Amino acid sequence: MKKRIVVGASGASGMPVLMKCLELIRESGMYESFLILSESAGITFGQEMRIPVSEAEKLADHVLCQEDIGAGPASGSFRTEGMLIVPCSMKTIAGIHAGYAENLILRAADVTIKEQRTLVLAARETPLSPIHLRNLHELSMIPGVRIIPPMMTFYHMPESIDEMVYHVAAKLVEPFGIEAKEYRRWNGL
Repeated sequence: MKKRIVVGASGASGMPVLMKCLELIRESGMYESFLILSESAGITFGQEMRIPVSEAEKLADHVLCQEDIGAGPASGSFRTEGMLIVPCSMKTIAGIHAGYAENLILRAADVTIKEQRTLVLAARETPLSPIHLRNLHELSMIPGVRIIPPMMTFYHMPESIDEMVYHVAAKLVEPFGIEAKEYRRWNGL
């Protein structure tokens, strides 16, 4: 039986990273993914990807509605390895920080924290306000919560935007034990 990973997407910028994460999860062969897209994510997806959101849904094993607060990931008894939110808006960060579980993304994140499972947040905003930084700092103090902003890196000598997206996505799925085939780690000088 495959392990389960919940993947949430909010309306922040970063949909190419979401797509690559879903691809890497599928390629691993170890997980089945449960995708939850916010309404804002659907809008941002159309703007950034210029393809129907159904293309992201095809990469997921299961697609859940944000309003379906009775879906499996809303309960701690629904076994998962954890949750990845990519991209993760500051609104979503604030909701998680406050325990304001008004939709399935926020409820699943709340459950992930209470069950002490891995929660990876691809926090997306710039510049960061003192409120954003406070919320991120306090979340980072919770065991199992990993804040991994999708930041560009250059030590792996990327030759395209696609390579940069791949590198970020590989970092985001790594906490779940997924080793991306083309991930180039730093090996020193």
